[in-house]
Amino acid sequence: MGFIDDHALWSAEQVEAAARLRAEIADLGLRQVRIAWGDQHGIVRGKTLEIDHFWSTMVSGKDFQSATLIFDTTNNPVVAPFGADALGDPRMTGLPDAVLVPDPLTFRVLPWVDGTGWVLADLYYRSGERVPFDTRGVLQRQLELLAEDGYEFVSGIELEFYLTRLEDPRLSWEDSGYPPEPPRVSAVSHGFQYLTEARGDEIAPILSVLRDNIVALGLPLATVEDEWGPGQVEFTFEPMVGAATADAALLVRSVIKQLARRHGYHATFMCRPGLPNAFSSGWHLHQSLRSAETANAFAGSDGELLSPVGRSFMAGLLDHAVECAVLTTPTVNGYKRYRPDSFAPDRVAWAEENRGAMVRVAGVRGDANTHLENRIGEPAANPFLYLASQVVSGRDGVRRTLDPGPSADEPYAAEAQALPATLEAAIGHLESSELLRRELGEPLVRYLSMLKRHEVARFNAYVTDWEQREYFEVY
Repeated sequence: MGFIDDHALWSAEQVEAAARLRAEIADLGLRQVRIAWGDQHGIVRGKTLEIDHFWSTMVSGKDFQSATLIFDTTNNPVVAPFGADALGDPRMTGLPDAVLVPDPLTFRVLPWVDGTGWVLADLYYRSGERVPFDTRGVLQRQLELLAEDGYEFVSGIELEFYLTRLEDPRLSWEDSGYPPEPPRVSAVSHGFQYLTEARGDEIAPILSVLRDNIVALGLPLATVEDEWGPGQVEFTFEPMVGAATADAALLVRSVIKQLARRHGYHATFMCRPGLPNAFSSGWHLHQSLRSAETANAFAGSDGELLSPVGRSFMAGLLDHAVECAVLTTPTVNGYKRYRPDSFAPDRVAWAEENRGAMVRVAGVRGDANTHLENRIGEPAANPFLYLASQVVSGRDGVRRTLDPGPSADEPYAAEAQALPATLEAAIGHLESSELLRRELGEPLVRYLSMLKRHEVARFNAYVTDWEQREYFEVY
């Protein structure tokens, strides 16, 4: 017996998968396994274990520093690290070790690292209780509640990012600040020739590396597309069920950044890079529900575009979009994307097959595949919180049989609530949300607010280039 069995932390399916892994790993001759955890920002942290030590981890879990929970995006501590009740949870006092419990269903072999496997883990206290700030657990709980309602969440990823050529990684001691200086990069191609085959072919060597490794990982890549800005690319994936979409997004972003760096490139999921002629990147999340009775509970019938469940779910997404903004757009930079006539939403509205609306109904009347595309997210969003925000909002819409109102045929001219203009404004909406406090828990809402307020305070204290140009001479 060990920690995992003692606290009954694995399902029967996970127990079976773990039993199969020993033979699989022996056949593959793996030397080590990376045990990974998606932190509060959706950034992959973890440890690399020798294979014999990995087997003990499959029984007892792996010790892991809970100190990682007190960091903002650049590892600035948001609280005094050793104070009592540092994060609103007395179990965090002194930042004790937590336990990473691997999920054997997520095990993969990394094709670009010799003899190395990868597995995603969940974070527990030594007591066997799930750490409330483990965002994968937050999503899993919401999916369990959705299952009690008789549904599974089906979602597909459209993820935009920039590929740049790495000219100088800025690795001097002087550049290794807190945060470090960003790398110096150059463009890999010209932009503004959307979906042009020749543009994509210009960077085919690195795109092929990314494509081949993502497919080798068993992830359901669907398309690789040239986007709008110079070196801007979009990867789309086939629909996945439940938490698999978030697990895939977490892994894909990490894979792309690692492989790009290994081949002399820098990939960024920053929403609006500070580069000439850069265009904002988004993360569009396609979604529907399925049940035992129907493969798509959103598809309309009798000439209707959406089913009643689909309409109410969409109404929930609209009703709670503003209070969920921190979960879909968690960075200061992400709010610079919400501009009119920009293929990104700037207000809370829906429309049929219109890419200017926040929620686009993708499909036509009578189409069994009709679903919702929420265009609100930024590529840097924590995948687990992004998906959780959709499930929480949609469930509430269905529970209350909300109506989304009429379609906004001209989304940028619609009389609709504006999306928050800044992260600071979005935090206020998060803190005042009764729904999120009830569904995600008071500790998590307070925790996320504290993290993000710390980032905003650091941003507000920084003297920007704009301020220097605006005031230094004239005053």
